[in-house]
Amino acid sequence: MVCNHTDPPRFAVNLPSALFDAAEPAIADPKLGSLPEWNLADLYTAMDAPELVADLARAADDSRSFEGRYKGRLSELAANGGQALLEAVRAYEAIDDLMGRLGSYAGLVYAGNTNDPARAKFYGDVSEKLTDASAHLIFFTLELNGIDDAVLDAALSDGDIARYRPFFEDVRKERPHQLEPQVEQLFHENYTTGRGAWNRLFDETIAGLEFDVRGEKLPLERTLNLMQETDETLRKDASEALAAVFKQNLRTFTLITNTLAKDKEISDRWRKFEDIADSRHLANRVEREVVEALVQAVQDAYPRLSHRYYKLKAKWFGKEVLEHWDRNAPLPSVEQRTISWEEARGTVLSAYGEFAPKMADIAQKFFDKNWIDAPARPGKAPGAFAHPTTPSAHPYVLVNYLGKPRDVMTLAHELGHGVHQVLAAHNGPLMAPTPLTLAETASVFGEMLTFRKILEGTTDPVHKKALLASKVEDMLNTVVRQIAFYTFERRVHTARREEGELTSDRLNEIWMSVQGESLGPAIRFNPGYEVFWTYIGHFIHSPFYVYAYAFGDCLVNSLYAVYENAHDGFADRYFELLAAGGTKHHSELLAPFGLDARDPAFWQTGLGLIERMISDLEELEQA
Repeated sequence: MVCNHTDPPRFAVNLPSALFDAAEPAIADPKLGSLPEWNLADLYTAMDAPELVADLARAADDSRSFEGRYKGRLSELAANGGQALLEAVRAYEAIDDLMGRLGSYAGLVYAGNTNDPARAKFYGDVSEKLTDASAHLIFFTLELNGIDDAVLDAALSDGDIARYRPFFEDVRKERPHQLEPQVEQLFHENYTTGRGAWNRLFDETIAGLEFDVRGEKLPLERTLNLMQETDETLRKDASEALAAVFKQNLRTFTLITNTLAKDKEISDRWRKFEDIADSRHLANRVEREVVEALVQAVQDAYPRLSHRYYKLKAKWFGKEVLEHWDRNAPLPSVEQRTISWEEARGTVLSAYGEFAPKMADIAQKFFDKNWIDAPARPGKAPGAFAHPTTPSAHPYVLVNYLGKPRDVMTLAHELGHGVHQVLAAHNGPLMAPTPLTLAETASVFGEMLTFRKILEGTTDPVHKKALLASKVEDMLNTVVRQIAFYTFERRVHTARREEGELTSDRLNEIWMSVQGESLGPAIRFNPGYEVFWTYIGHFIHSPFYVYAYAFGDCLVNSLYAVYENAHDGFADRYFELLAAGGTKHHSELLAPFGLDARDPAFWQTGLGLIERMISDLEELEQA
C-alpha cells in the first residue's frame, strides 16, 4: 500500500527474488514432458516496444502534472469534502498502476539474464526513470498525514471515497516514521545508487556462479537440487562444491551484508524505529508482540520438532547423526520416480478443485494462458515466485521444475499465491497488495490441499511414510528454518550496530550458532557449511521477511483444522479472506474462523499439527 522502510520505494522497479533466463535453452528431460514458458507480451512486447516508450514518457508527464495540480492543496480538498479528495486519489492510483506495469516488466526482463548488458542497461534505465518520476509523488502521502484527523474522517464519510479508507488508515500508520519532505526525497532518489545497487550486485553475483560437480559446471539451483538425490556421495560432492564457490565469493557477500545492515540502521535511526524489525512489522501490519510470541513458541518447540525428527531420520539412515547434506535427502529404500509436468498439473488442479471449483478455475488460467515458466535452464537462478505485477494485468509464476515431489509442492505453493493475487486484484493498486504475513496463507494452504490429496491416494505404507516425512521436512523448513533465519538476521543486525563491521568469520559464527540451536544434535555440520548463509536472497532483498513463512504455515495449520471440522461455508469465508487483499487487519480476517493470532494458544495449534505428524511417523516405524 504505502512505502515501508526495508523494501524498495513504492514505485521502484521490483526485481523478483528468483530469476528467469530466456536466453538459454532448457535442459531437455523427456520424463518431464513439455514444460511451459511464460509470455511477457501481456505487459509489453519488447524492451523497445513503442507502447513501453510512450508509457515511460506518460509516467513522467503524469507525475509532474499530478504534483503541479495537487501539491499543497490536499488539506483544502479534504475540507471541501470527499469528492474533491477522491479525484486526487484516483489520479494517484492510475499512476501507480502504470508504474507498476513498467516496473514489473523491467524487473522480469532483467531477471531473464542479469549478465546480459542490454537487459542490465534496460533495467537500470527504467529504474532511474521511475525513481525520477515518482519523486514528484512523494508529497502525496506526506500531505495526507498533515490533514487534521477530524477533517479527514469527515471527508472519508462522504461518498465513493469511503472504499479507500483502508489505504488512508495505512498511510496514517506510517506518520510517526515520516521525515521532512526534502529528506524523504533524498532517501527516495538515493535508492537506485544505494540499497538498490547492492541488491543488484547480489543478484548478478548469484546468477553468475557456477559449481563444479564431478566435472560438470552447474548453476546454483541444479546444484542445490543434488542435495535431494538418493546417492549420498553425490549429495556430499554437491555440498562441497557449494561451499567452495561460496568461500571464493565470501568477501563480496560479507561486504553486501555489512553495507545493507548499516543502511538499515541509518534508516531506522532517522525514522525512529525502536527495534531492528519494527519497520517490517509495520509493513506487515502485525504487532511486534505477535511476532515475538510466534518466535518464542517455535524456539521452545525446537526439541519437540526438528531435534526429534532429525534423530528419527538418522535412525532410518542407520546413523547416530546425519551429515548436513543428509538433511533433505530422500528416505533410503524408497523408489524415487520423476513426476511429469502433466501429472503435477493434474494433481494440483484436482486438489484445488476438490476444495472449490473456483480455486481450480483460477489456477487453470495460469496453465492455459502461459502465465507460468517452468524449465530449469542454464542461467536461471534458484527459487520460485508468483509476481503480482499490477491489478490491470495478471500475476506470473516461476518455478524450476525438475520432477521431484517437492517441485509439485512448490507448484502448488506458487499457484496459491497466484490465486490470491487474482482474487485481491479488484481492490486496485493501492489496496490489493497483502501484508507478507497473510500473503503466505493461500500458498501454504494450496500446498496442504495438494499434500492431503496425494496422501489419501497412497496405500503402500512405505510410500506413505516417505510422503509424511517429506511433508514434515517441508514444514520444518517453513517454520523452524525460517525462524532460525529470522534469529540469524536479528543477531547479525544487532552485532553490526554494537560491534561495527562484521568479519566473514563473525558472520559464519553467528550462522553456525543459530543452525546448531534450531536443527539440534542429530545434525553434524561439516566444514564448509558455515558459509551457507551467503546465498539466501531474502536477507538482502527483504530484511526480516522470513518470519512470514512461519506465520503463514502455523496460520494455515490452524485454518486447516477448522476446515477439517466444518467444511460447510468454509470455502466462501476463505475466498473472502483472500479477496480482502490489504484492506483488513489479520485479526479481522481470522475472526470468522474463530482464530486470533494474538492468543498464544494459536501458535501451539499450528505447531501441534507438525508434532502429531512426527508422532505418526514414529508409529509407522514401530508398526
